[in-house]
Amino acid sequence: MTVSYSQEKNPPVNQTPEAINKEAINKIDGAPVVLGDQTLFVIKASVGSFSAEDRSQAVTNRIEIMAKDLTIPVNSLKIADEPSTTNILSGDKIIFTITDGDAKAAGKTTQELANQYIQEISNNITKYRQDRSLTNILFGVLYTVIATVVLLIVFKVSNQIFNKIFNWVSNWQGRSIPAVRIQNVEILPASRITYILNNIIKAIRLVLVLGILSIYVPLVLSFFPQTRKISTNLLNYLFLSLEAGIEGSVAYLPKLIYLTIIIFCAYYLIKFIRPIFRELGNGNLSLPGFYPEWAEPTFKLALFLIIALALVVALPFLPGFGSPAFQGISVFLGVLLSLGSSAAVANIVAGVILIYTRAFRIGDRIKINDATGDIVEKTLFVTRLRTVKNVIITIPNGTVLTSQIINYSALAEDPNYYLVLHTTVTLGYDVPWRKVHQVLTDAALATPRILKEPTPFILQTSLDDFYVSYEINAYTNQSSLMARIYSELHQNIQDKCNEADIEILSPHYSAIRDGNQITIPENYLPKDYKAPGFRLSSLDHPSNGKDSSDQ
Repeated sequence: MTVSYSQEKNPPVNQTPEAINKEAINKIDGAPVVLGDQTLFVIKASVGSFSAEDRSQAVTNRIEIMAKDLTIPVNSLKIADEPSTTNILSGDKIIFTITDGDAKAAGKTTQELANQYIQEISNNITKYRQDRSLTNILFGVLYTVIATVVLLIVFKVSNQIFNKIFNWVSNWQGRSIPAVRIQNVEILPASRITYILNNIIKAIRLVLVLGILSIYVPLVLSFFPQTRKISTNLLNYLFLSLEAGIEGSVAYLPKLIYLTIIIFCAYYLIKFIRPIFRELGNGNLSLPGFYPEWAEPTFKLALFLIIALALVVALPFLPGFGSPAFQGISVFLGVLLSLGSSAAVANIVAGVILIYTRAFRIGDRIKINDATGDIVEKTLFVTRLRTVKNVIITIPNGTVLTSQIINYSALAEDPNYYLVLHTTVTLGYDVPWRKVHQVLTDAALATPRILKEPTPFILQTSLDDFYVSYEINAYTNQSSLMARIYSELHQNIQDKCNEADIEILSPHYSAIRDGNQITIPENYLPKDYKAPGFRLSSLDHPSNGKDSSDQ
């Protein structure tokens, strides 16, 4: 006797087969008695404090014990009538007590119902024992081996077929699979179409493999009575999931179309603006007030805005939008970004401002606070410069924006404006200033990478107590070699001053001019030079107007 359960036509998607079976049992008037994976009959009536579920569980346990004990013959089942009940016995043990309520619910007499139940119990115990016999288990193992061999053969053949399909698609590229064009504009290249086709074929192969495995696993489980119920539940779950998936896909199809349109528009908008910004960066296309170095960062900003706008528009069409889980993740990400990205956002804003204010470019020699070097990289977050000692310094854009930026290269290539290098020399008042001007000018002109035109010029910046400050100013168009030019200029100033018999002395220098060695380097002095001696004279005893010298 097979009992059919009245289930819902469309069960909830998130229910397991066990939950569905439990729900189905609750929907019928009674509880089933089960042996293995077979339902024998249904108990609908209660007896005293024992509900129908309690009675069915007790009867199921007794029948299962009897079925497992091979010493108990199947024909040992018999009927024993009592004044108000009819009992089904196995030997002297009661298997099931049939009450008038059970007979009334079935529409039969207790005797008729007992005979029917004995027949059901006997048939199913016989089948239960046969299924678990050694012969059937060996046959199950044999069938499993055969099914596995067939599975491997199917996989091998399908793999060879799909490999041939992949080769065909690759060979068809450019011939049978042309690029998609609108007039002379290539919308979709042949390589991209081939890539899409290969992905579609891979998806088909994956679905085929999963489908074969979904048949193989329940089939193997059905070969053994111990796993047959798992096989049934697995198939039920598979079919219910497949049905729910198909229904969900059909219901989601309009939103999927909207998502496809949004992705298509965003993708081709990016593809459309990319060549424009590339040409702007190369200088082949110009816009009033738009500089070529703005092209790449502007494209990145436009890319970010397009993707952000596409996400905002697409969010309502995503699966699960509006669910508590989706909202919880959104809130968590929002809090995480708001707490941890304040400094990052400040650096990004500063990076954008620095780009469009054109404070410096890649390769410029600049000075930021105490750091001087050439710009090697500038991003939305940081600016990196390399010093003359080949040290990379990374500075956050927020710090750069709030600091004073000295750009030595901004006007270096402008024919009307050159970088002015300057250094200061202090000399005593005993040296004629015109002579100093000429010597310093000659030293500047003798320095490589110092421009002859415009002519270097001298500024007397101060008249101090012991010396005059002379500032030499010279032009150059090679700002990246400032350190070397300064070094060579200082060398030439020393040489030219020595050649002109000008002593470069420290401030507040004092000396006894008679009797002290001159401070000019020895190689600049005459070969017969001798340090003068000290001259002594007495006011009380003049020696005929002549001084005596102590050599």
